[in-house]
Amino acid sequence: MKLTTSTRTLSVAAAAALFAIAGCGGDNGDETTTENDGEIQLIEDGKLTVCTHLPYQPFQFEDESGDVVGFDVDLIDLLADDLGVEQEILNVGEWEQVTSGAIFEANRCDIGMGAMTINDERAEALTISDPYFEATQALIVQADSGYEGLEDLEGELVGVQTGTTGQDYGEENADEFGYTTQNFEDLALQLNALKAGNIAAAINDNGPILDFIKENPDTAMATEFETDEQYGFPAKKDDPNAELIIDRLNELLDQAFEDGTYNEIYQKWFGVEAPEFDR
Repeated sequence: MKLTTSTRTLSVAAAAALFAIAGCGGDNGDETTTENDGEIQLIEDGKLTVCTHLPYQPFQFEDESGDVVGFDVDLIDLLADDLGVEQEILNVGEWEQVTSGAIFEANRCDIGMGAMTINDERAEALTISDPYFEATQALIVQADSGYEGLEDLEGELVGVQTGTTGQDYGEENADEFGYTTQNFEDLALQLNALKAGNIAAAINDNGPILDFIKENPDTAMATEFETDEQYGFPAKKDDPNAELIIDRLNELLDQAFEDGTYNEIYQKWFGVEAPEFDR
């Protein structure tokens, strides 16, 4: 089975412009919510429009040629291939546009991706796929810092990414451990600030942190926090067409878990066998 597809990405500025023009409804969106007799309708013919917020390596990021690639990209490609279309990846300016459901209400995307943790707040705003990945929060520091946990960071700045469960975890524990959180709009800004010494530590999902450490041996994972998170793919809430999309994706994910395709994709991006987990 094909594991990659030719993808295109719109700039953050272009995505923001599209979002502003669309408002909270538009001509395209009216088409996606009409009676469709059980057939999936796409915002743009021949394309599966996917919203994300770059970069979040290894789940979705631009490679050296400018294509958007990654673990999530390959899983969504299962759906694109099934529908006989290509992915059109829309890089939105703020991750919260996806997790709040706003970008879907504006009818700019068929589905979203972005290593999104499933929680009650998001479930109220989105139609979400079955879980496809388990994760937890982790603390990354400079390798020679001597920091081993939040208890060592009193009086220090700890970076968190806006709109993420890592931000939630960091802010919830700030008073207890006496550090101050500093928000960053994306993962790259957050981790580059750590390398530059502008913050003492950073909290984010363990997957991208481990990936970053492989390429940056001057950083290290101090600890992981047992947050027991699972990722899902989001789409528009209370929309029959979005439900068809998610239902079909769930079927394809089930098949991928059963026939080994999921494990093949997992090995491609993480270099190890996929762990078993209760979906």
